Amino acid sequence: MLNIVLVEPEIPPNTGNVARLCAATGATLHLVKPLGFEISDKQLKRAGLDYWHLLDICLYENFAEFEEKNPDGPRYLATTKAKCLHTEIQYEQGGYFLFGKETKGLAPEILERYPDGAIRLPMREEARSLNLSNSVAVVVYEALRQWGNPGLV
Repeated sequence: MLNIVLVEPEIPPNTGNVARLCAATGATLHLVKPLGFEISDKQLKRAGLDYWHLLDICLYENFAEFEEKNPDGPRYLATTKAKCLHTEIQYEQGGYFLFGKETKGLAPEILERYPDGAIRLPMREEARSLNLSNSVAVVVYEALRQWGNPGLV
């Protein structure tokens, strides 16, 4: 029902934190290569702690493969370039929440493909961006709040 897509993540602890979040909320984690680390990276594993057995994870060679294997469902793209705040949209269950690499965000061609799904988190104008794993957590819990926190206690 909830799909988190990290497109070309670069920092192992961020991805580990997102993996732990997905495990705790029942979200599926989709990782799109190239990754800036190996899946076996000890920092990645440490950030995810002992939650790996609860995680549903899918790995893709590139964004085209992700799209091919997941053709349906709305796309919500987290970007500092969006006009719409993350709280100004009704999220559909079964959608995909896309987050880009830490240094550059989502590629322009991905943003152009789904212009109506672009969302942003509010922050000070002088701030460039938030930490990836923090951004994912804020968006995930807004979607879950909208849906009544299904399956969570």
